[in-house]
Amino acid sequence: MIEDRPFIPYGRQLIDDDDIVAVADVLKSDFLTTGPVVEAFENKLTEITGAAHAVSCSSGTSALHLAAMALNLGPGDHVVVSAMTFLATANAARYVGAEVTFADVDPDSGLITPDTLTDALERAGSKAKAVFPVHINGQAADMIALRSITTLPFVEDACHALGGAYEGPEGTMVPVGSCVFSDMATFSFHPVKTVAMGEGGALTTNNADLAHRLRRLRNIGMTREVDDLQEHAQAVDSMGNANPWYYEMPELGFNYRASAIHCALGLSQLGKLNQFVAHRDYLMAQYRDRLKALAPVVRPVLAVPRCRPSWHICVVFIDFAQAGTDRAAVMRALATKGIGTQVHYLPVNRQPYYRQRYGETTLTGADAYYERILTLPLQVGMTSDDVDYVLQCLTDVLGAGG
Repeated sequence: MIEDRPFIPYGRQLIDDDDIVAVADVLKSDFLTTGPVVEAFENKLTEITGAAHAVSCSSGTSALHLAAMALNLGPGDHVVVSAMTFLATANAARYVGAEVTFADVDPDSGLITPDTLTDALERAGSKAKAVFPVHINGQAADMIALRSITTLPFVEDACHALGGAYEGPEGTMVPVGSCVFSDMATFSFHPVKTVAMGEGGALTTNNADLAHRLRRLRNIGMTREVDDLQEHAQAVDSMGNANPWYYEMPELGFNYRASAIHCALGLSQLGKLNQFVAHRDYLMAQYRDRLKALAPVVRPVLAVPRCRPSWHICVVFIDFAQAGTDRAAVMRALATKGIGTQVHYLPVNRQPYYRQRYGETTLTGADAYYERILTLPLQVGMTSDDVDYVLQCLTDVLGAGG
């Protein structure tokens, strides 16, 4: 480590005193799970996204799984999934027994496109039953163009993009998660995300029936609501009211609830979302400006048009061959200087599990994207000086490599 600087990981939460107070207040309350704070967190998320309903859960992965269950996906169905994503997007389809058809991405943005979606739908044929597009790095896919291609259900994997927006009809900005052009959107609140709640996730939707079912599925599949109860002889009293002790399980679900402790932290953090997004945008502007000095060996990921990003990570393209080095060497050298980096992601179709299941799938856009990328530090606790330090170290490392 140089200049006695603390290590700069590629991503990290920022926890303030007010976040700690919010969690402590819950710890002193009667509700450590369920209760008013969970409801307040969900209400805040609907306020931010503009969606009619928000359903909290235990992680972004559980959100994707719940979405797949709520759509009744199962064996024989195919789900079109962006190849450039975290494992959980594709795994959600497999959790319910459905198959995955991987869609290629734009090699300069990592996003699914109308052409790559069309290609994937043609490969899936009549078995295609849903589309899971991914908003990657903080930028949104072109949901209007994607939705115009098919009437299949859409579930946006928006785990990278809370607080972002894209251009809608007549130039209006559509918040990510508003579900104007999708059936559901999923979010993650892992510590490296813009908003942290330890571990946690959520779904948004405008469909009241889907929201109702998502809440039941996250709670073991059980219900206490009179309209859902089937065994009326046991369920209700002579006045038609549900017996206070009674519940039923009409279908299998999971314990995917988010605790009140996690939601207290998430609610406090959501109150600072605009501040967090603005600072990340400022840091990205610094990166983009100063990366010009490293062109053409290093350049930032493509900024897509008609999108107001909520930058989750800072991805750059590096011509490792021109620099005379390789990605592993660059990552190790930066680590010795106190800089953490990562790669987001190995295309999921290249993972051993999926290669064994589906064989080799050639996706040239995803391969070209993956071969060049490196994730540099981006977090709310960083300063402009930190950006300078990261890029100076990157310059030194690439210079040493060349």
